[in-house]
Amino acid sequence: MSSTTPPRHPSSEHADQEVELLWKAVSAADEHTATELVLRILDEGTPPESILLDVIARVQGRVGEEWAAARISVAQEHAATAINERAIVAVSVHSASRATATRGRITVACVDGEWHGLPARLLAEVLKLRGWQVDYLGAQIPTPHLIAHLHNTRADAVALSSSIATRLPAAHAAITACQAIGVPVLVGGAAFGPDGRYAKLLGADMWAPDARTAADHLALGRLPRPEPDHQQFDDLPHLADQEYTLVARNGASLVRSVFTALEDDFPAMRSYSELQRERTAEDLAHIVGFLATALYLDDEELFTGFITWTAQILEARGVPAHSLPPALNLLARELMDFPRAARILHAATRTLTFNPTSAGNAV
Repeated sequence: MSSTTPPRHPSSEHADQEVELLWKAVSAADEHTATELVLRILDEGTPPESILLDVIARVQGRVGEEWAAARISVAQEHAATAINERAIVAVSVHSASRATATRGRITVACVDGEWHGLPARLLAEVLKLRGWQVDYLGAQIPTPHLIAHLHNTRADAVALSSSIATRLPAAHAAITACQAIGVPVLVGGAAFGPDGRYAKLLGADMWAPDARTAADHLALGRLPRPEPDHQQFDDLPHLADQEYTLVARNGASLVRSVFTALEDDFPAMRSYSELQRERTAEDLAHIVGFLATALYLDDEELFTGFITWTAQILEARGVPAHSLPPALNLLARELMDFPRAARILHAATRTLTFNPTSAGNAV
């Protein structure tokens, strides 16, 4: 098999067995066993790309699901992710001699503020196996540093990853900056929506739902270089109302105001422990952050989806989700002079009203 030929996939049953074995090691925080496992199945003939995407990536997805269901703690989630990263390194080192750069050069990075680096790392390793020279820059790359790197390396393309939708304004800035110097941009990650709708809105040259699809698309030929004067910001005319800018800039004060008012309107908060109060403030900050992003994109569905997910997470953690509608109403009161924000907040409240199982039967 050449380095540029897509590998065969293992049988579904075989892959499932390997996933279970790796999950057992990862969930037990057993780095040694996890690393030994991936090396063993490599030696048994499973292609490196299949191990990365059909085993390690699936286990990492399960880590996220277990965290969301409150079956593992944040610390356990971090430990499991670190072990999966070590497993990726083991596969990369073991397979280094098989990959020869013959296709071109690609920079892979996470957008500024995005700290979920594992998906980008998986893409970088797959592209190496497919014959690309890859510069993997890791998580949270400020756009000026990314642009400086592209100037120095003359990459054929840049692949940007983002898992959290609140990073989409930063992703937009990075996409536009890269294209302004003539570098095409491929994007991926959950932040861009299940169908890549936000990738198109923000002007990316290509979107892929996963690393394998991204590599397949790139195998068809290099992305055309955008014109040096390429601009996309005019494609978001709704930003002229300044609602996004004002909400984003005043996020901290909005959180403080809503938190204080919530103590009066939601008496249960008065008995919260200090940790519960801290987490409530964090939840409010996430709500304001997602609202700002929804304003940036002019997409209320992004916000309502986040609120529904938040209600489910709260319930999974044994926290009554019936504090969400009062919090949304208080935030709407603070933003009564912001028509788009008010519309989005009211839509989210209605979503909780008509889906009581998602809001703790609270409304």
